[in-house]
Amino acid sequence: MNIVFLLQSFVNGLSIGSVYAIFALGYTLVFSILGIINFAHGAVFTLGAYCTYALAVGDFGLNGLLAGMSLPFRLPFPLALLGGSLLAGCVGVLVERLAFRPLRAKGADPLLALVSSLGVALILVNCLQFLVGAEIYSFPSGIFGSLPPAMVFKMDGKVLAVRTVQIIILAVSLVMLLALAWFMNRTRMGKALQATAENPETASLLGINVDRYILSTFFISGALGGLSGTLIGASFGLAGPYFGVSYGLKGLAVIVLGGLGSIPGAVLGGLVIGLGEAFLPSDYSSMKEAVAFIMLFVILLARPQGLLGRQTIQKV
Repeated sequence: MNIVFLLQSFVNGLSIGSVYAIFALGYTLVFSILGIINFAHGAVFTLGAYCTYALAVGDFGLNGLLAGMSLPFRLPFPLALLGGSLLAGCVGVLVERLAFRPLRAKGADPLLALVSSLGVALILVNCLQFLVGAEIYSFPSGIFGSLPPAMVFKMDGKVLAVRTVQIIILAVSLVMLLALAWFMNRTRMGKALQATAENPETASLLGINVDRYILSTFFISGALGGLSGTLIGASFGLAGPYFGVSYGLKGLAVIVLGGLGSIPGAVLGGLVIGLGEAFLPSDYSSMKEAVAFIMLFVILLARPQGLLGRQTIQKV
């Protein structure tokens, strides 16, 4: 096994793993506040990618209600990425309003909210398919302006190629992770979110508007989902309205692997799974989608609370 192969696999794994981390953070934020998995997160992931595509490319395909239509404007990719993420955040707020708040107000069983979010996810995906059809969309090669498609390095007579989209993914992911860490630990709103996650009743007694911060959490979660969907779409294409389903399941594996409710755990879990997929031998590439769950199973046997999760002590 040569050094070029190791470096290439490491870059590929770091790139895809950082996207998994951002996506899983959206799951983690909602779970830390409500203790519930938001199954609509995968649909928001898909919707964010399509919104960014529409803003950046402006042309729709040959299927669906929008077939053959074009937007009267096209935004540069950075602005389209920001716009798509913000729109996904707004959809996240809509999910909270429709699937979570009514049930929470009635004191319903958390399982009902989980099922409700799954229903909203199916509605969103089917609406998207009605609008754009089921065809595959791909970002054009010149979407990043004058940047070259890849940076090529020669080592020991072999070629190491780092795609431009991978560099963008790593840069955006690093900025977002640092920004989220600063927001959660250095701002008043971030500390209020942590207080709400720790104990909503106590936070309410301290004057914190719990409903408002839950809504803010869903907006941030949706924006992170839309951002990660766009980064995946820019790298691999948009494989139909249901392409977020497999990534949604993988995101669940990431947060369980890292530790439910742990933000550092979500980041670590995403990187571990991304690197695990990248270093999988080509002879076993057909098992790539199963890597996350195999790793999850093995690690949970040794550490049921996940890599960075806290062990729950049950009172008897």
